Amino acid sequence: KSCQKPVDKYIEYDPVIILINAILCKAQAYRHVLFNTKINIHGKLCIFCLLCEAYLRWLQLQDSSQNTDPDDLIRYAKEWDFYRMFGIASFEQASFLVGIFITLWWMRPEMLKTKSDFILLLKALLLSSYGKLLLIPAVIWEHDYTPLCLAFIKVFVLISNSQAIRVTLNLNRMLPWLAIFFGLILENSVVCLFQKMGWDV
Repeated sequence: KSCQKPVDKYIEYDPVIILINAILCKAQAYRHVLFNTKINIHGKLCIFCLLCEAYLRWLQLQDSSQNTDPDDLIRYAKEWDFYRMFGIASFEQASFLVGIFITLWWMRPEMLKTKSDFILLLKALLLSSYGKLLLIPAVIWEHDYTPLCLAFIKVFVLISNSQAIRVTLNLNRMLPWLAIFFGLILENSVVCLFQKMGWDV
């Protein structure tokens, strides 16, 4: 019923094949993961992705990159700037999700009638942000193309979010992208607000 097929073919597939198909953003793989598996790592994945993003931003701050002594790692972990970057990344993520929910609720209120509809979509969006984990190798193997890699990671995450919305609410391709666009507008508004407050983002 959920995947609109007589049988979910991914039930018989190896998890590695499912992961590869999810990375390729195939709608059927997303349906399988969202509806026919019991994955409860949404919250942990979200926190871990936010930590990766906060670490990347913290690393890009001028004062954090001056001292690269490995013995200072414990002191670094206690720095206020890292926690500030985590808070900013959390606010941006929340505003992005709120923008998506407001747009979808405004355009198709019948799709998000119950609390369970909201929770399912939230879980789908959090799971589909797994591409942010690629920030770790981008930071570890830092090179001249790092900004380009980060841009590709952002695009990949947005494509994954679009597929998650499309699969969860059974929509066409246009409405998810519209919701993501308004989510990005709200997220960038939060970024501008932080910059006006004089915070490095």
